[in-house]
Amino acid sequence: MFNFEKLEVWQKSVKFTNMVYEITEKFSKDEVFGVTMQLRRASASIALNIAEGSGRKSRKEFAHFLSLSYGSICEVITLLKIGLARNYISQQTYELMYKECEDIARMISGLSTSLNTKH
Repeated sequence: MFNFEKLEVWQKSVKFTNMVYEITEKFSKDEVFGVTMQLRRASASIALNIAEGSGRKSRKEFAHFLSLSYGSICEVITLLKIGLARNYISQQTYELMYKECEDIARMISGLSTSLNTKH
């Protein structure tokens, strides 16, 4: 088992990406190369950056990749808002996914803080 696989934030991010794939299956087929693909890529990027960062040699590098992960969460939220405005997702789905993003963001922030405070 790789170290990142033990991280709860990575596990939650992978589950979140699977949720995104499920909801985007219902998006308009016209959006396959637009919002759908971008939302999938941004959600996958959250877990991918956590994994890549954990494999780096320093805490500083890991913290950088956590920052990239956080940026991907911001992209996801924006794309979910677009999906809501286009009626691709319901308000309830938007709120559920938004809450997941908040939880993951909080976990990333906590991990980043712990990396910066350890000596």
